[in-house]
Amino acid sequence: PGSAGSSWYYLRYIDPDNDKEFADQKLLKHWMPVDLYIGGPEHAVGHLMYSRIWNRFLYNKGLSPVKEPFKKLVHQGMILGSNGIKMGKRFPKYVVNPSDIVNQYGADTLRLYEMFMGALEASKPWSDEGVAGARRFIVKVWNYFTNEDNLTDLNDEKLTKIYHQTVKKVTNDYETLGFNTAISQMMIFMNAAAREKCPREYAEGFIKMFSCICPHVGEEIWSIFGHEETIAYEPWPVYDPEKCKDDVVEIGVQVNGKVRGRVTLAVDEAQDSAKEKALSDPAIAKCVEGKTVVKVIYIPAKILNIVVK
Repeated sequence: PGSAGSSWYYLRYIDPDNDKEFADQKLLKHWMPVDLYIGGPEHAVGHLMYSRIWNRFLYNKGLSPVKEPFKKLVHQGMILGSNGIKMGKRFPKYVVNPSDIVNQYGADTLRLYEMFMGALEASKPWSDEGVAGARRFIVKVWNYFTNEDNLTDLNDEKLTKIYHQTVKKVTNDYETLGFNTAISQMMIFMNAAAREKCPREYAEGFIKMFSCICPHVGEEIWSIFGHEETIAYEPWPVYDPEKCKDDVVEIGVQVNGKVRGRVTLAVDEAQDSAKEKALSDPAIAKCVEGKTVVKVIYIPAKILNIVVK
């Protein structure tokens, strides 16, 4: 019975109170197929395969409007015990009870830590130190944004580039389920913001992104900002591609096609200036010493190759 129920629930969810048929056909045609299925590898037979079989049977009977129930499948990795082994009865001391973490640290900390452990598809060992670290980041966000002295109605542009870069990366990472790298970028923004006053527009945009991972804290900060309505229905922040661009870039310097060092240049650095800065590096100068520069191949912000004889 358990496998049977778990094999067609996605159809019943669409019309759960219908007492005349398993689901209204108009609703099924509107909502099916499921856009994204996220499940662990252990469900590959116990749920995924059976779901497809049941759905194909219902489709052949004219009861399901689609041949395949799921458009896209992503297998999430397992969270292992701190010993790197699957949690279970054989190693009870390594089993983590989520309720205990919620009681001690709060649900947002548990959610943030699990999303930050690594790539969604990878299996990751549990770490109590990692949980404490997630809690510290949440406290950092709370302390910064609930202190009115850190916010400003003016914009001196000091946080403009990092803010727009953060919106771009978090937006793209959320779309591709790269939650761990999205959180890393938010941490980078917080490190930059800690040294400055944050324009309110940037503060609100950040909390919108942050609240997807930490909805309880995010909602509370949103309320402290003076909003009476929930943050859940607020429009997503947007970024300006032009404001995401770096002013300087570090590129590898090649001598006869082999990388011999690195140099930091303006994105629009002139060739003569780029060559001069590269040759000021002792490692590169040594490779050129006693030789004649016959050609410089330079593409700003990408390639600097010094050809010598």
